[in-house]
Amino acid sequence: QKSTATATNRMIMGGRYQESITTGTVNGMPFEGRSVVGYNNASKTFQSTWVDNMGTGIMTMESAPWDGKSKILEFKGTTTDPMTGKSMKVREVFTMVDENTRKMEMYDTHDGKEIKSMEIIMTRQK
Repeated sequence: QKSTATATNRMIMGGRYQESITTGTVNGMPFEGRSVVGYNNASKTFQSTWVDNMGTGIMTMESAPWDGKSKILEFKGTTTDPMTGKSMKVREVFTMVDENTRKMEMYDTHDGKEIKSMEIIMTRQK
């Protein structure tokens, strides 16, 4: 299924965190999501939270150490599967395609098998 949304990003708390507010429609219903991403100087990893109006849980994820050369940032974490109520592993891969384009791929793990659940192409508005 294809949807269109708009994300507004801004740096908060003295530039330590990026807050992202996403609005759009999913399955013809209004959608709103919020994330906060920050770099943890102690662990040398990025950490991320996500909430949206389609659920009631908070997804938390952490990246592997950033190398800067690959242009890929991979997060791993857990969330509650809304279908089963059980903890579910998730993986998110951000690819910096070019200066104005990012790709995000989301993978969920069900019964020990990872499946791609979402792909988002983000284009900077000028």
